[in-house]
Parts: sequence; C-alpha cells; structure tokens
Amino acid sequence: MGAAAGVTECDALVIGGGPAGSTAAAFLARRGRSVVLLERDHHPRFHIGESLLPANMPILERLGVIEAVREIGVLKLGADFPAGNGSGFNVFRFSRALGSTPGFAFQVKREEFDQLLFRHAAAQGVDAREGARVCKLEFTRSGATASVETGNGGRTDLKARYVIDATGRDAFLGGRLQLRRKHPRHQSAAMFAHFRGVVPRAGDDAGNISIYAHDHGWAWMIPLRDGVFSVGIVADPAMLKSRRERPAEFLAKVLEGIPGAGERMARATIIGNLHATGNYSYLCRRLVGPGWMMAGDAGAFVDPIFSTGVFLAMRSAERAAAIVDRVLDEPRAERRLQRAYEREVWAGLRALSWFIERFNAPATRWLFANPRNSFGMEQAVISMLAGDVFGTPMIGRRLAAFKLLYYLLSLKNLPATIAHWRRRRRRVLVEFTGGTTRQDPA
Repeated sequence: MGAAAGVTECDALVIGGGPAGSTAAAFLARRGRSVVLLERDHHPRFHIGESLLPANMPILERLGVIEAVREIGVLKLGADFPAGNGSGFNVFRFSRALGSTPGFAFQVKREEFDQLLFRHAAAQGVDAREGARVCKLEFTRSGATASVETGNGGRTDLKARYVIDATGRDAFLGGRLQLRRKHPRHQSAAMFAHFRGVVPRAGDDAGNISIYAHDHGWAWMIPLRDGVFSVGIVADPAMLKSRRERPAEFLAKVLEGIPGAGERMARATIIGNLHATGNYSYLCRRLVGPGWMMAGDAGAFVDPIFSTGVFLAMRSAERAAAIVDRVLDEPRAERRLQRAYEREVWAGLRALSWFIERFNAPATRWLFANPRNSFGMEQAVISMLAGDVFGTPMIGRRLAAFKLLYYLLSLKNLPATIAHWRRRRRRVLVEFTGGTTRQDPA
C-alpha cells in the first residue's frame, strides 16, 4: 500500500464487503497484492441467503475459515422436497452426490458469516474499511481512481491498478455502465422473515433446507442456530403487488395454504427481519472490461431456489482474484482470461436456469416427488443441488438423461404442460414489459 499526494495507492480495489468481496480480497492479499476492501455498511448487517452448499466447503477450506463457519452454523446434510409418501417429503442427501463434492454444508446467519469473512480478509493483510461508499470511479490507462465517502462525512481518494465489483444486487458498475437489465425469463419477488416455533425435521434431517412449491412460485424453510428459522416465499411480482394484507399477514396466509408448510408454521411467530423485495432477477450484458471484473451477484442474480448465491459469489470471487493477480503481471493476457471467466460464469448460470425455469412445471414436480436413479439421474440431480454445475462430464451426461425424461413426461401430460407454460409466459410478459420494482417497508 502506498500514498502519493494524499492518495492511497493499491494493486486492487474491491468494492463490496460481502462473501464475494471478502473472498476476492483475502485471496489477492495471500498472493502478496495490496488490497483495499470497501463495505458501504457496517458489519454485522442482515442479509438473506443463509443456506450454503457442499461446493462451498472446499473454498472455505482454502480460505482457512471452515472450522470457524462450523462453529456458527447448523449442519446441513441435504435438501427436502414435498412427496406423497409416509413422511410427506423426499430427502436428497448430499452424501449420494457424484464426484468428490463434500456430503455436507452449513446453514448460517448471514450477518455472522459475512462479518467472519470480512474480519478474515483484514487478518490476511487487506485494508478493510466499513462505512465507506464509492461516490466516484474513473478508469484510466493505468487503472482507476476512486473518491470514497466515509461515515463521518469525510472523503478519501484511492488509486488502484484493478477493480473488482462485488457489490451484490447494488450492481455498482452494472448501473454506472448501463449494463444491468431485467432477466427476460426469471421474474420473481420475495417476502421473508425470521421465525421461532417452526416444526423442525427430525434426526439427521434437522438441518435440511425444505423447498415447497405453490401455484405462483415456491417457499423455503432454513433452520438456523438457537431455534430460529428463515422462512420465505418467492412469487410472481404481480402477486405481491396485488396483496391487500400487511406483509406479515400476507406471508402467513401464503404459507398456511401450502401443504406441508402450513402445518409446520401453525405455531410459528415472527421474531424479526421481515422484508419484501420487488422483482430482483437481472443480468449484466458484460461481466468484465479493461481494468475491472464483476464477481457474484454484481453481474447477475437469478431465482435463488437452489441456494446457489453464496457459492457462486465465492467461486467467481476466487477465480477473479486469480485472474487479477496474473493480469497485474501479464497485462496482455487480460482479455483472454476475462473471456474464459465470462464463459465459465454464464455456463454455470445456464445449467441452473434450466432447472429454475422448470421447477414448478408438472413434470418437474412429479420427478422431485418420485426420484429415480436410473442411469444415475437422481445422484446427478443431487450433485446439481450440491453446487456441481460447472461442466463435470459424468454429471452432465446423467443430467441430460433427467432432462430427456422431463420432456417425455411433459409430452405425456401435454395439456397440463401447455397450461403451465401459458400461465408462466403471460405473467413474465406482463412484468417484463410493464412492471415496476418495489421495496416494501416491513
């Protein structure tokens, strides 16, 4: 870290102190780079997205924080979905995944998890600053200059050779460079809160994330420490906009009407963090440019049905850190490395999007309620649920068989399939062409 005429100089400026930013900053610092990490808010701060994936675990190990995360987390051994069997649900256990993906993950309170990663980055030598907002950023041939406002009304200037945007849904560069746009197919809104009194699963299933489908979307239940549950619904934006009830009443009403979920919520009460968000799915046309890269949700965010947000953020951040480190020494390699990064990120999102777009389709509901492991299809789906979505050939071939079965079942029940896609297309077109976004006070 250096200074010239009152300007702090560094190799890399990382904007955003969530999982992506803290991960990228820590890995760069380990490589001997000088890094400034800026977080607009102060830790701890509430954030949704509390369910980690098994594919997160190797990244946490490489960071050196997995045991610290274990201490604040709830052990997660699988995900469960409704079924017409004796228990009312099927469990997809991560231990049955193909390949080398670990058989476990953790459910975490994000305020604790994010703070842990931010503090860890500082311990690695990162200049980690909270209450620091970038109000101006300009790119030059030699990097970028930033003007930063601090919480006490002060201002400081930074000069960085490279910038990583890890601002999550704020999409700092996506907005300023006019790259962000609504996702043309994923149009969803959410409402969620923390509860006590939710009926937990028994035994080894106590740490499961439970996923439920309803007519307009899906719902989640995530067990956290101290008997707290994160519970929320994702639905068409039009459904949330048309509600007449107060947020807490509306959330309770929707959950009560979902078979299996309503019974578990019968004695539950909200203890805090009630939020509603408008349409949140988006893409940036580019994830990279001369002297900058986006990591995690700063570049794209789709429906979080399979809890991939934190994993994708940390994975892309680790990759971005490696690329930035190399580009700082080999500037001519920048475009080639950036193109490979974009291809990889988009490939993972495409693989997830196929399942996200079809989750509520009749054929998918039937397949998740009646899993079959012919040709290893069930194990391939478990691998996808565990986060293995980046082109493992063995998994890809078995997922292709699952998709073929999906299409065959859809043809077999063609009237229901057509009706589902007509309803979905109508809702998406209405929102995409004329909808607005909204953030509701809880």
